[in-house]
Amino acid sequence: MKIVVASKNPVKINATDAGFSTYFEGVEVLGVSVESGVSDQPKSDAETLKGAINRVENARKKFSDADYWVGIEGGLSVNGSEVEAFAWIVISSGEKTGKARTTSFQLPAKVAELIAEGYELGDANDMLFKQQNSKQKSGAVGLLTGNKINRTALYKQAVQLALVSFLNPGLY
Repeated sequence: MKIVVASKNPVKINATDAGFSTYFEGVEVLGVSVESGVSDQPKSDAETLKGAINRVENARKKFSDADYWVGIEGGLSVNGSEVEAFAWIVISSGEKTGKARTTSFQLPAKVAELIAEGYELGDANDMLFKQQNSKQKSGAVGLLTGNKINRTALYKQAVQLALVSFLNPGLY
């Protein structure tokens, strides 16, 4: 089973591999770089979902020989001075699509301030926590939970849930 993840980010590739491997054997996961068609830091549920959908469509156009295409787009929900982080996962087989959203979590006020200044979440986290490229490692969730929950684990569950429609074809 060949799965194309619309990103070269190892967190997204590993989460997809782990999520699919829960249900299927012999998965081969390939990460590819494609455009999301949304801003670098989506700031709404709708924009984040659109980014995941666009990633799937762009990966499918570029790499048409896969069994599944996966788009994972991290985003923010901004409500005044409060900001929550989450991601949308979209999986397509070409004939069917499954979607799931991760749980969301509140970001610290200092991170929210940096985002309001125009920084992406990963850059804001790196500045606050004195890290480098944390978005390709444990991410904000890992930094805030002492790595009890990391970005791969957060995404893995949503990948598993986005596969529900494929596991229950008579219902979807």
